[in-house]
Amino acid sequence: MEEATSVIVVGGGPAGLCLAIELGMRGVNCMVFDDKPDTTPHPQANATQARTMEHFRRMGFADEIRALGLPRNYPTDIAYFTRYTKHELGRFRMPASGEVRDLARQATGAWSSPERPHRCSQMFIERVLKKHAGRYPSVSLRYGWRVTGFKDHGTHVTADAEPTDRRARTTIKGAYIIGCDGPRSLVRQALGIRYGGEGSAARHFMGGTMLAAYFRQKDLYRLLNGDKAWMYWTFNADRRALMAAINGSDEFVYHTQLRADEADGPVSPARAQALFEQGLGCACPIEVLYTARWNAGYTLVADSYRQGRAFIAGDAAHLFTPTGGLGYNTAVEDAVNLGWKLAAVLQGWGGARLVETYQEERRPAALRNTRIARAFADSVGKFAAHPQLEEDSAEGAAARAAAGAYLTDHARREFNIPGVTFGVRYDGSSIIASDGPAPPDSINDYVPTGVPGGRAPHLWLDDASLYDRFGRDFTLLVMRRGSDVAKWGAAARALGLPLTVLDISRERAAEEARYVYGADLALIRPDQHVAWRGAEDTDPEIALQRSIGQTPA
Repeated sequence: MEEATSVIVVGGGPAGLCLAIELGMRGVNCMVFDDKPDTTPHPQANATQARTMEHFRRMGFADEIRALGLPRNYPTDIAYFTRYTKHELGRFRMPASGEVRDLARQATGAWSSPERPHRCSQMFIERVLKKHAGRYPSVSLRYGWRVTGFKDHGTHVTADAEPTDRRARTTIKGAYIIGCDGPRSLVRQALGIRYGGEGSAARHFMGGTMLAAYFRQKDLYRLLNGDKAWMYWTFNADRRALMAAINGSDEFVYHTQLRADEADGPVSPARAQALFEQGLGCACPIEVLYTARWNAGYTLVADSYRQGRAFIAGDAAHLFTPTGGLGYNTAVEDAVNLGWKLAAVLQGWGGARLVETYQEERRPAALRNTRIARAFADSVGKFAAHPQLEEDSAEGAAARAAAGAYLTDHARREFNIPGVTFGVRYDGSSIIASDGPAPPDSINDYVPTGVPGGRAPHLWLDDASLYDRFGRDFTLLVMRRGSDVAKWGAAARALGLPLTVLDISRERAAEEARYVYGADLALIRPDQHVAWRGAEDTDPEIALQRSIGQTPA
């Protein structure tokens, strides 16, 4: 059997599904193949950053995502203990999901956004992504199918696929193939692309083979010390671990580093329970639903993101130690960046160079984010527990106070990260009209700026978020009254480029917008990054052509 589509997507996790949504929103045909029967049934990533929530808002389902996971009144604190039933060392308090809408409406400066982070297991989020991807007529989802190989023919690609029961086979012809198929990516390996970076790290925690145990225990909250938290950490000289609440009632996932004598062989439910009880500090039967090993030492980025008509994204392109929650969020932004560019080329208004900028923009972002994740892992993982930490003595109390101060400060540095969340920039990109220096890249601070290359500064308008008024594709933001922008519409029509003209010059926020953007006009890309800014005397054809890769930089 032979079939045809425009984009072949290998892998149906967050990257593959977000890519399918970006394509589906624009009516571009794609097929998504994943050898699992459905989306993941197990907890994986648990932190959706505010930037990712902004994309989910743009895609139309941020509120649906925010309703998932923990109850609306459940705090998302990060709490540290010697053991979960023993001494609480410190706590970084974070709001419940039911509070964030008001917080977002009131926020200014670094956290000015229509969204805030959301704590929710990836297994819930993937279900929403799949549902929305499947609603687009141009998207075909093939779970329970594996791609067994592909060829790049120069003018097109072909891929061979079969269901996991091998009862049928098909060959698909497409314009592009995208590997969103994880760390063992068939696409990356077929292209001969290697990871570069650090494959292991020596740390007391987050530095080797880890065990993840997903379990159910309906009475656990009666045993846990202190107020409820989203993430519970144990810190002692014997068993370091973290535990994330999944549903706020009876499901949790527990991660602990395995010592050399524990790392080999299968982990039985009884062994998983024993490891959990070491972190808990008392006996407690649990229903083990799933266990898996994973490596916490990775700081890896692929040497290349593209070869010919084949691309890679998500874990196929980068592997993180999960501190900071950056792996899955970086994967979503990969898909967003690549999705609109593929659509533009396939629909005829994107220039030939446009897809080349995917690597120009996203590989530096992955290098940045993996470095940040590694620094977080070093900060918490190399901090050693004092030998007297658990003693009921003056020395033990002093050790606990010192550990609590350090860990609470670490939590503030790892979990209050607007600079990481919003600060990715594409200054070196050939389709960005750079015109000045941007603020320094900072982990814990973010300065909104209209300097092209960065995320468009957010503002609240009279009746909505600025982001809710942006168009699906390119938007010309008009901030000065009387600006004559008719020529922009004419230039866009001549290029076939979908352009929304958004005039906010009569809104109360207009003067603030002109100040933050530093211009009368700004051209905003589909991914909400600033492509260009300036005044009405600019030649719009030149600015638009550069932004879509139609002319040399």
